Amino acid sequence: MDQDYYKVLGVARNASQADIQKAYRELARKYHPDMNPDDKTAKEKFQQVQTAFEVLNDASKRELYDRYGSSFEQMAGGPAGGGYGRAGGPGAGAYSWSSGPGAGFEDFDFSTIFGEQGGAEPSTGGFEDILKRFRGGGGGGRAGRGRRARADVGADVVQNISIPLQTAVQGGEIQLGVRDSEGKEQTITVKIPAGIEEGKRIRLKGRGHPGADGAGDLYLTIHVGEHPYYQRRGRDLHVRLPITLAEAALGAKIDLPTPDGTVTVRVPPGTSSGQKLRIRGKGVPTAEGRGDVIAEVQIVLPKNIEQEGDEAEWIRQFDERHPLNPRGELRW
Repeated sequence: MDQDYYKVLGVARNASQADIQKAYRELARKYHPDMNPDDKTAKEKFQQVQTAFEVLNDASKRELYDRYGSSFEQMAGGPAGGGYGRAGGPGAGAYSWSSGPGAGFEDFDFSTIFGEQGGAEPSTGGFEDILKRFRGGGGGGRAGRGRRARADVGADVVQNISIPLQTAVQGGEIQLGVRDSEGKEQTITVKIPAGIEEGKRIRLKGRGHPGADGAGDLYLTIHVGEHPYYQRRGRDLHVRLPITLAEAALGAKIDLPTPDGTVTVRVPPGTSSGQKLRIRGKGVPTAEGRGDVIAEVQIVLPKNIEQEGDEAEWIRQFDERHPLNPRGELRW
């Protein structure tokens, strides 16, 4: 069944070349298989976006497509240059998904889509520049390697690392041992952004397996360790706040350690266990804003209370003067 390349890119039929290129960059970023490791459909969607872009970004191919549809190659005797085709069809080597050198997305330098870091400026030549990279020609890309086969780049590496909750919330740096292109162990410093979540990845460019054309990338999967007192729930931090019977009954000002240092929490008189006190703006920093600290009060009693004598009598008299039915609403 014929595909509507305009719908694939999400643009109008009269869209300008700039609009087409902008839509392609956004969709290529969205569906790139490396960015969607758990989405089995991402590879197919990414291929469809590539196919649609190559046709609509070329004025002559677009004119033929508008006239004949996606079968324009047969109707018009094939596009000029013979470089266009579906995987397995005429000209398929230009963008097919086979595992041969220069043919698959695994070996492709996507700096034109995602931007290059620390190297040459990303090329802006669009899909024609992408085709040149597949064939090993043209400039741009990683510095010093633009004319070499991308298949010679080393494989990416995924590594799990554990960090404490304090580092995940506040950010910081960790030391990590990696091997350079000569196989020698070296220690590098990795910056951890504040607010990073469990399971997120940090990409270290060129720190993967070495290859003749350069090293692959290292992806660090973050695992956050447990804190003895605090728990993260979304952008809030939850903590149990132990207080004495006198502090609960009469009220008090309590010191509580937080990511921003020790803060003073006011406990109202007559506070019961389980009551929650909110300290605003002291939680996890996120793109949506800073979370809160939620302190759940727990009244702690001494274990050596006298069962007989003056203490016991005082407690019984207190209970009689302040009768309560704390389990009155308890139901199964």
